[in-house]
Amino acid sequence: MDTAAPAHPIPRSLFLFAIFYGGMVVIAGVLANKQIELGPLAVEAGILAFLMLVVTSSTVAELFGRPTANRLVLIGFVPLIASMLLSFLVLALPAADEMDPDRLAAFETVMGATPRIWIAGIIAYGVSQFLNVTIFTRLKRATGRFLWLRAGIAGMLSQVVDTVLFIGIAFYGVFPIAGLMAGQMLAKVVLSALLVPPLVYAFVALGRKLDARA
Repeated sequence: MDTAAPAHPIPRSLFLFAIFYGGMVVIAGVLANKQIELGPLAVEAGILAFLMLVVTSSTVAELFGRPTANRLVLIGFVPLIASMLLSFLVLALPAADEMDPDRLAAFETVMGATPRIWIAGIIAYGVSQFLNVTIFTRLKRATGRFLWLRAGIAGMLSQVVDTVLFIGIAFYGVFPIAGLMAGQMLAKVVLSALLVPPLVYAFVALGRKLDARA
């Protein structure tokens, strides 16, 4: 019986970050159904999961390089699209007679996004996450240092693009979007500046610690 270790084992940190990343991709769309207040900022709660995507992809880029981080983003399309297709299937299947009507109505309200919103989410996710990795790694090549600055700039710019793409594709022509876009953009930029740099530092330290123990 061959018990030899694989030639190229996946680093422990990369394996755990990939699992975490996939979970954040899926839960972001669910959390987005609630608007939350963070001090003077009003923002959809999905931004918290999307910020964790930015943090994780930046961490993987820092530890393993741009190609690996881009593969992580690309793989993220799998749980994203699979969860959307499962949502369509579950919504199309008839509900059990025993299910409470109020609970069913709430479920359908939360999960019943239009195809246009789903498409907007897929496009905004892909473009913003690849952009985050690109900006982060190019700044690293240019400076070689200042992890906090690279993480903050990449996070803020990618979230601006995410906001423009998602709101523009999902709601243009449905209602005036300028006010909504400006408010969401401001909130995401502020949160990215405050939260992304320290979280990237923490994730990078965690990844190095996990791999040192491997």
